[in-house]
Amino acid sequence: MSKSTTLGSSILSMPDRDPNHIAIKFKVRDEWKEKKWQDYYHDIETVAAGLLALGIKPGDRIAIMANTRYEWSVSDLAIFGIKAVTVAVYQNNTAEDVEYILNNSGARILISETRGPLKIFEAVRKECPLIEKLIVFDETCPNPEAITWNQLQKIGAEYLKAHPTQFRELCSSITPDDFATLLYTSGTTGRPKGVVMTHRQAYSEVSEAFPYAGANPKDTSLSFLPYAHILGRIEHWGHLYIGFTMAYAESIEKVRGNLADVRPTIMVAVPRIFEKIYAAILAQIQTQPLKQKLFSWALDIGRKVGEHKMSGQALPLDLLLQYEIARKLVLRKITDAFGGRLRFAISGGAPIPKEIAIFFHSAGILILEGYGLTETTAAITVNVPYNYRFGSVGRPIGDVQLKIADDGEILVKSDKVMKEYYKNPEATKEVFTDGWFHTGDIGEILPSGDLKITDRKKDLIKTAGGKYVAPQRLEGLLKLSPYVSHVHVHGDQKKYIVALITLDRPSVANLAKERGVPYEDWNNLVASSFVQDLIRKVVADTNSQLASFESIKKYLVLPHEFTVESGELTPSLKVKRKVLDQKFKAQIDELYQ
Repeated sequence: MSKSTTLGSSILSMPDRDPNHIAIKFKVRDEWKEKKWQDYYHDIETVAAGLLALGIKPGDRIAIMANTRYEWSVSDLAIFGIKAVTVAVYQNNTAEDVEYILNNSGARILISETRGPLKIFEAVRKECPLIEKLIVFDETCPNPEAITWNQLQKIGAEYLKAHPTQFRELCSSITPDDFATLLYTSGTTGRPKGVVMTHRQAYSEVSEAFPYAGANPKDTSLSFLPYAHILGRIEHWGHLYIGFTMAYAESIEKVRGNLADVRPTIMVAVPRIFEKIYAAILAQIQTQPLKQKLFSWALDIGRKVGEHKMSGQALPLDLLLQYEIARKLVLRKITDAFGGRLRFAISGGAPIPKEIAIFFHSAGILILEGYGLTETTAAITVNVPYNYRFGSVGRPIGDVQLKIADDGEILVKSDKVMKEYYKNPEATKEVFTDGWFHTGDIGEILPSGDLKITDRKKDLIKTAGGKYVAPQRLEGLLKLSPYVSHVHVHGDQKKYIVALITLDRPSVANLAKERGVPYEDWNNLVASSFVQDLIRKVVADTNSQLASFESIKKYLVLPHEFTVESGELTPSLKVKRKVLDQKFKAQIDELYQ
């Protein structure tokens, strides 16, 4: 195979791209900075030379544990270019997981930042003897052993003078089967497994998924997903392959403000981002009764327009006129919240409730749901702007072959499927049958050719009555309420279904203030009859859409949210079911008394 079948060729082509085109945007002290493709390439080559000067050789593993930022991307592509291996570590992983990943991967260098990740590493530094050097993005670092980003670049600049062609020679010699990166699964059911990804998988995904979705060099995206999550990483690689502008959000908390600044045309996100924006909009409207009727009318008009678009029908003149009024009075405020230029958003990592996708579509925001796993290099199916169906995850991409096993499990064959689990032949053997990868998800292929996901195979609850219940569906329905943040459904081998519910604190607090509800502190408010009545209605509304055997008979409202730091959520914000079952065993048992 030629070098054009790896991302190495995309790296080497960067200096030849339009010198006026902006490659990167990021904020420094409240001011957006820009970098052209030529400057971007220079930074990559310099950092790569710095790593070579430190003794890194092809095949060596280098771990990156930091928040999403420009230096993460530069480091990743520099590592790619010298044929080394990027080990992606979540910036908010537990110290225990960090220790395991660094030792299991055999990483020689850790690249980090002084905000939170460095403190996590320092807590387990003595247990990670294979780490020879520490590099930090920040100019100042309390650790005297650390090499700062500026120092690395100076080391690299000197090395380049003596070895001006080494980076290009290494980068041009990358082959599809070279080990590219090691990503560790989120670990909803135990210790993380290292997913071995070669350049074949990376290239197969970005060269087929992004053109299929319709991304082009004129697009702009706002990047905020963690790069240890395959979806965030694919956005970064897709930007390199396609050549669109990518801006880095300051933080996940500042995404809404950054959307207004950057005004992206495309967006890659997980459902939780849309759920939070949806909840904020609904909570605001529900505290303004006079605007509720206008808002509902505008959304109804938007829904009718959306139905015409999906069916390819022309808009009747009267509907078009009503839509223009609805946009001017209501809907434009929602599209402006995303910057006003968004052509489409890709949602992955977990199911997005169909109702939320339809809500945003009615407002003029097209959310295209895709499906894939870390093991499949993200998407193997995706909806696209010219063919989408809410409730499905789209059609197969490129070379992807799908089939449904006798028990309903989705099986896949593709160049996008991982090579293996790192140093874990037993786990690898478990997920492959005659070349078909077992996804662990239950689904069906619709007559249209679109894939529909039912639930995780291992997550399905079998009640004492022998009925199967899909917990993600129940949890998704409950989270349609702006007052609910997370839900954990339980009921395996039990007579009925119960749930642990956490609250969206800002929405609940604002509603209490609007209704004049007195309370001493947050715990006092959670225990109040006001909140209990509020959630009782949410559960009742959800149960009205469910069969009797899957309805929630009892529940508990918790006074705190589930978090990544407490080990209750994966870094991609999915609930860790086994952890929650164990942590709240006493409370769950009481719900069955």
